[in-house]
Amino acid sequence: MFRKLPLLVTIFVLVLLSTLPAGAQKKPTAAVASSALKLNLTSNTAIVSACSDAGNPASSQVQLTAAAVSPNGNPINYRWTTTAGTISGEGPHVTWNLAGLKPGYHKASLDIVSTGNEGVCQAFSSVTVLVNACATVRPVCPAVAVNGPTTAGVDQPLTFTSNYNGGTAGITPVYNWTVSAGTIIEGQGTDRIKVDTKGLAGQTIRASLSLGGYNLECAADYAVTMPVPKLEGRRFDEFPDIARNDEKARLDNFAIELQNDPTATAYVIVYPGKNNKRYEVQEHSGRVVEYLVNSRGLDQHRIVTLVGPKRDQLRVELWLTPQGATAPNPR
Repeated sequence: MFRKLPLLVTIFVLVLLSTLPAGAQKKPTAAVASSALKLNLTSNTAIVSACSDAGNPASSQVQLTAAAVSPNGNPINYRWTTTAGTISGEGPHVTWNLAGLKPGYHKASLDIVSTGNEGVCQAFSSVTVLVNACATVRPVCPAVAVNGPTTAGVDQPLTFTSNYNGGTAGITPVYNWTVSAGTIIEGQGTDRIKVDTKGLAGQTIRASLSLGGYNLECAADYAVTMPVPKLEGRRFDEFPDIARNDEKARLDNFAIELQNDPTATAYVIVYPGKNNKRYEVQEHSGRVVEYLVNSRGLDQHRIVTLVGPKRDQLRVELWLTPQGATAPNPR
């Protein structure tokens, strides 16, 4: 009996195995291993400027691209994060905006997750971009010009104008005028001024413009030389052949004017009458000079006598001629 029992057990096992499906005998008992999730993160640039160009907003943006591969073809979820700036977009292609950030290095990171029958697979990567400081914008002076008259009248006001071109954009210029002589009577603070020139004959008037607002010395000037008035002698007095004492009174007033202007020259012009002799004209001239020199103390070299053309009656003209003036012309 004890020898038969093992035989019966053996037969039972063989019968049981013969009733199982053929494929069931070949199925492996070990699980299949999945491949790793792959990720490659890139950026289109590694350096941007902190100052975005208003005409080109893309100058402060970075394009990020994630090349992710799930070998088993499972869907991939993307999660983007940054240390600064903003991310726009989703999935493997996004835009990272770094406008206005402080200079330095900033990081964008990506975490991807893929879930399948094999379980959850995860990968991580990051990219760093340098933000450069804004370039210093140096102010630039415009081309400034000041214009004025080419000719001027004695004691007449002068008008100076200005214009400018170029320079740093967005600046409203401030006009500040100065003049070397005269007085600004109109237009200070504008692009045009008027200058009073009374009493400045013969002087050079320089108008200088400082164009403020550029933190630079943006200046220009223009000079005008005022004319010297033409000096002319003036007829101080005239009288006919009058009594001697009356003539002396006239000569006294004339002498006072000559003493007030020591540089002036006295011209005594005698116009003979139709019936006067030449010696009578000479005597009359000599009498006038003798009184001015001996009685009034004038220097004889300051007195010039002239004889004019004949008239109906003898007449005497007394001329006061400043230094540099043209001598009178008897007519």
